[in-house]
Amino acid sequence: MHAPFDAAMLRDEDTGLLLDLSEAGPPPDPALRAALDRALDAMAALEAGAIANADEGRQVGHYWLRSPDRAPSEEQRAAIRASHEAIRALPVGRWSEVLLIGIGGSALGPQLLADALASPADPARLHFLDNTDSEGIQRVLSGLDPARTLCLVVSKSGGTVETRNGMLAAMAWMQAAGRDFGAQAIAITGAGSALDQQAAGWLARLPMWDWVGGRTSVTGTVGLVPMALCGWDWEGLLAGAAAMDAAGRRPVDQNPAARLAAAWFIAGNGRGDRALVIEPYRDRLALLSRYLQQLIMESLGKRLDRQGQVVEQGLVVYGNKGSTDQHAFMQQVRDGRNDTLVHFIDVLEPGPDLDAGGGLRVSDHLLGFLLGTRSALSAAGRPSVTIHTTAARARGLGALISIFERAVGLYAELIDVNAYHQPGVEAGKRGATAALDGMLRLCAALTAQPQTAEALAARCGLAPALAWRLLEHLSATGRATRSPGATPALDAYRLA
Repeated sequence: MHAPFDAAMLRDEDTGLLLDLSEAGPPPDPALRAALDRALDAMAALEAGAIANADEGRQVGHYWLRSPDRAPSEEQRAAIRASHEAIRALPVGRWSEVLLIGIGGSALGPQLLADALASPADPARLHFLDNTDSEGIQRVLSGLDPARTLCLVVSKSGGTVETRNGMLAAMAWMQAAGRDFGAQAIAITGAGSALDQQAAGWLARLPMWDWVGGRTSVTGTVGLVPMALCGWDWEGLLAGAAAMDAAGRRPVDQNPAARLAAAWFIAGNGRGDRALVIEPYRDRLALLSRYLQQLIMESLGKRLDRQGQVVEQGLVVYGNKGSTDQHAFMQQVRDGRNDTLVHFIDVLEPGPDLDAGGGLRVSDHLLGFLLGTRSALSAAGRPSVTIHTTAARARGLGALISIFERAVGLYAELIDVNAYHQPGVEAGKRGATAALDGMLRLCAALTAQPQTAEALAARCGLAPALAWRLLEHLSATGRATRSPGATPALDAYRLA
């Protein structure tokens, strides 16, 4: 059962964004409407300064970043405005290359912005070190000129290992070229963090606040600083997000974010039974699915609800771009498991006027493939959502970011999980620390006498399989020598 056409399309004139739910299934029933009303009340309390992340006793204020007047304290309002003034004062045009060093939310948002907004006329190009992969780091640095590069080091705590490693590599690269890293570096970090202290004397330090999570930081200094340095319309991004935030405060029937959250809830039976497939029909938005993977999956993928009950909630997010995916996984989406809710992102601005012959343009074909795929899914009984935006520009991108941020917050209320913590991420960090500690113990246990991984594991208090993998790494990096056995368990390792 589909919603009536006139009741299924919500248009916001301020942003040009239109949400089409005519193929998404039934509208919310009275019980879900009542739950959405409560979710909107909870969102209003959050925006007013309520403690949203009870685990850490923190407010959640990414909505204030684009509407400082809504922040609950004068200190917060002044801090946001001061960050905007600092961004306006940045030395645009002084460097032709900007290297952002960060990971997770400190990189994914800026990467989306770069892919969506960059042009050959920009005063600077944006590059990224977003992993502790030495080969990847070297590949990026080898394509840059140290004399023409400004480094942005982005880490709230200043202790993020991946970011620290990228920073150290960039420092060594600059030093080898005879450059003063601090004279060409800006830190974006929390006040008093290790990075904040280290960056004293750098070109500039800009703030990150504990009430803004990484995955919702793109409309703060994390996204706005690289936008300004590259000449992109950062104030337009804020304006688009603020306008969609306003639409997200309306009653349920006129609220696109609430209706999107309801579509997720209905399609997935409140259990995340359908994956959200993100299909932007514009190359500039190809990274939208990657950005939304973190925003949605890190926010909603939770083992426990807020009452401490095991619920194992979450929404799977994937996608690339249309019509590329018509030639890839859309075959399964239409004919295979009935476990997806496709999100078509339709950009109304057509782009360059390229002739395709037969009286048609290239942009005509792109729209035809979107409509054809949508029709094919409908004929197979597969639900979809279509989001129309006027242009893949800063203001429209801000509106897109906002509608998904608010839908995530409202959906979290519907399923009663804390959208603003990430215990699984922290568990992974603790596991990494334990593995590296084990590597150091293995290094100390190696001798000139060959020993098996199992024997070394017993000496170091490690699981044999973990010890074997760490020893393989030590061998590959020249710190151990492996004598191969008939099986991995019989391999022997000694000091190199």
